[in-house]
Amino acid sequence: MKSSHLLAFLILLALASGSLLVGAANVSLSGILSGDSHAINILFTSRLPRLLAIILAGAGLSIAGLIMQQIVQNRFAAPSTTGTIDWAMLGYIVALITFSGMSAWVHLLTIFAFSVFGTVVFVRFLQRLKFKSTVMVPLIGIMYGNVISSMTTFIAYKYDLVQTLGSWTVANFASVLRGNYEFLYIALPVSLLAYAYANRFSAASVGESFAKNIGLNYQRIVLIGVILVAVLSSSVVMIVGMIPFLGLIVPNIVSLFIGDNMRRNLPWTAYVGVVMVLACDILGRIIIFPYEMPISMIISILGGAVFIYLIMRDKSNA
Repeated sequence: MKSSHLLAFLILLALASGSLLVGAANVSLSGILSGDSHAINILFTSRLPRLLAIILAGAGLSIAGLIMQQIVQNRFAAPSTTGTIDWAMLGYIVALITFSGMSAWVHLLTIFAFSVFGTVVFVRFLQRLKFKSTVMVPLIGIMYGNVISSMTTFIAYKYDLVQTLGSWTVANFASVLRGNYEFLYIALPVSLLAYAYANRFSAASVGESFAKNIGLNYQRIVLIGVILVAVLSSSVVMIVGMIPFLGLIVPNIVSLFIGDNMRRNLPWTAYVGVVMVLACDILGRIIIFPYEMPISMIISILGGAVFIYLIMRDKSNA
């Protein structure tokens, strides 16, 4: 194992261990090893499901951002800057109103359908846009997402679901327990499929003409990418809530150090996403201990700062 890989593994192991042991409830390694029933119950009911949810959500949203940047051909594209997550939130509210008595799978499919539709609309609009600068695309996407978010808020007010919407707008892993996070496992096969299509997404990122010249169906590749992004975003929104900027900053951080080869970047993008969400979640648990600060607040501050830096850096290197 290379030294860099060993260091990466040790960092992940340390953060995962901290996630299992840090919290308001007293869970210690000695208590677990000695067979303390209270510590073991908390570990398997709350801490371990929370750790798995963090890993799946962090990796899933980061990979979704990487895919989005490839198919939109813009390094500032992400589910949170192209309206995907906003459409997912709209689908969530519609599912609560229309299918309130049905299974969670129906809710997930509704969120997924709204995410796909909204993202396809945005991508089609960008394809028709003749003059699009690097900075213009995310700004248009943010405005587009704000319009959808306003519609969602209006519907939530009409049906007295504002409090429910607010709880999902501010992502928090504190509510993750055994039995209510398993939908996030969808990220595993979707991530493998994204890795299998990595070279095709990279070809699509060069442009439609290049993709067609090497025998690829450009529109089909874009549609597959949109579906993968929508599935990953929908599952995270349904279980955890809205985590902003993660899919934007992680792929850019990885590309600064490794380059733009998607097949090589994808595993590292997933890794950095997991590490970042783990670190922010642990920080949220200890910063006002024994209370918790929602992870979306911490990532919003970090993501906003990195977003501004990337815009200024891109402008200076234009």
